[in-house]
Amino acid sequence: MHKTMSININFDILSTLYELLNFRMIYTYLTFTGYLLLMVGTPGPANLLVMLAASQNGMKSSIGFIFGLIFGTIALNILIGLGFNLILSNSQILHEFFKYLSSIYMIYLAIRSWNSKTAQNNLSKKPNQFKFVNGLAVPPLNPKAWVMSTVAWTNFAPAFGTIEIQLFIIVFGFAISQLVLHTGWSLFGSIIGKTIPNNQILTRLMIILTIIIVIWAVTL
Repeated sequence: MHKTMSININFDILSTLYELLNFRMIYTYLTFTGYLLLMVGTPGPANLLVMLAASQNGMKSSIGFIFGLIFGTIALNILIGLGFNLILSNSQILHEFFKYLSSIYMIYLAIRSWNSKTAQNNLSKKPNQFKFVNGLAVPPLNPKAWVMSTVAWTNFAPAFGTIEIQLFIIVFGFAISQLVLHTGWSLFGSIIGKTIPNNQILTRLMIILTIIIVIWAVTL
């Protein structure tokens, strides 16, 4: 009788612990999803560049740039997961070098479109300045991307289990979020381009806004 009660008590304790662990995992996944939606979806250098690209060349022409951003972020997440951010944080000179190099590159991408206009009907005749290769270089040089990935690895990843599972969830989570949210910004830029076509002033306003966001991100 005593043994039976002891077994039942132990089973109840294990069941309670299992339910608590499940609740914590669900809570972690939900908060991580919310974090991705907030950080990837809010205006930042990458999203504004996507919007600028689509406003000039249409949504279809910005797909390569979006996939460049996604694969660049995959590489960045793997590097941070392997500890490269520790090397960067321990070297102030290297950290400053990456920070200012990133701002110069993203401002360069934006300014290249200074004399362009928003989308026209003859999109095929317009040069596309936002390609896969250009997008690939943005995340490793984007201060906001470094911060997002570092926070994800330090605050969320440990709760996911082994390093293999952590890599999968972090990399896959960012990739899906980027695919959905960058596409949304691309759609928004495409709508602007079609609604107000051949407008150089609007293009320049978006470029100035992008430059302001880049400078703001660098000063964080």
